[in-house]
Amino acid sequence: MIREILNTEIKSIENDGIDVLLLTEYQVKNVLQVPFSISNFSVLLIKNGKMNIRFHDEANILKRRDLLLIPYNSVCTKLEVTSNIQLYLIRTNFDFAFNNCYEKELLDAFSFLMLKSDQKINLQENDFKVLSVIYKLMNALQYGNERPEVIIKLRRICFNLFIYELKFIHSKYKPELDLDFSRRESIVIQFLTLLSIHFKTQHHVQFYAGALFITPGHLNKMVKESTGKTAKSFIIEALVNVSKNLLTDSNYTVANIAGELEFSSPENFGVFFKRHTGMLPTEFRSNKK
Repeated sequence: MIREILNTEIKSIENDGIDVLLLTEYQVKNVLQVPFSISNFSVLLIKNGKMNIRFHDEANILKRRDLLLIPYNSVCTKLEVTSNIQLYLIRTNFDFAFNNCYEKELLDAFSFLMLKSDQKINLQENDFKVLSVIYKLMNALQYGNERPEVIIKLRRICFNLFIYELKFIHSKYKPELDLDFSRRESIVIQFLTLLSIHFKTQHHVQFYAGALFITPGHLNKMVKESTGKTAKSFIIEALVNVSKNLLTDSNYTVANIAGELEFSSPENFGVFFKRHTGMLPTEFRSNKK
C-alpha cells in the first residue's frame, strides 16, 4: 500500500493535483518490492511506528515526529516499515502550487523545497502538532461535502498555510539550506519565478532562456533534470490551467480570453486549447455548466 501511494502519479490537468493521506492501519508485508520511482513531490510525517526508507545511497530511519520531504523522481531502493506504522502524507506537484499559491514568496518557497528536499527533520512536539492539524484539515477538505467553489477556496488557503509552515520549519531547523544552491537549482527557481510573472504574455521558452542568459535547449535540459518536465511543458500547463479558470467565468468571452493571454486570434487560442485538452474552449465551457 505504501509503495502504491508513493508511486502514483498526479496529473494536475485532469484533477486538482494534490492528494492527502492519513494512514492509521497497515497490514501489508513488511518488506516491499524495490526499487521504484517517486512520481510526485511528497511530504511524509511519521505519527507512530518506524520506517526505513533509502533513496539511492542515502538511508533514512524515520520514527515519530520525523518529517521527510521527498523530491520528484527520487528512486527508492529500500522500504521497510513496522506493523504499527501511522503516517501523514501529502503528494503534489509544481502545477498545483503554481495555481494555488497566493503569494510569490510561497511559490518561491515551494520551488526551493521541491528542489532541495531530501533531509529528515525531527520536529519538536509543538511543531509536530501544528503540522498534524494542517494535514488533518486538508484531508477532511478532500472529502468535504460543501459547494465545490467553497472547498476549492478552503483547500487553497490550507495549502498556503502548509507551505508557510514548511518554510518556517526549514528556516528553524535547517537555516543553512538557503546557502547551498547549485547553478542548475538556481536557474530552475529563477525560471519558475519568471514563469509565474510572465506566463500569460510570454509563451515561448526563448523569452525565459534569454532573461536567464542561457540557450532554450539548456534551459529545457536543466528544468527537466530537476522536475521531470521541460520548460515548454510548464508554460503549456500554466496556460491551459488559467484558460480553464477563465472559461468557467461567464463574464469572459473566448475572444476576451484569447486577448488576455495574447494569442494572435481567438481561432489560434482555440487550436492551442483543443491540442492540449481535446476540446474546443466552447465545448469545455458547455461541459462546465
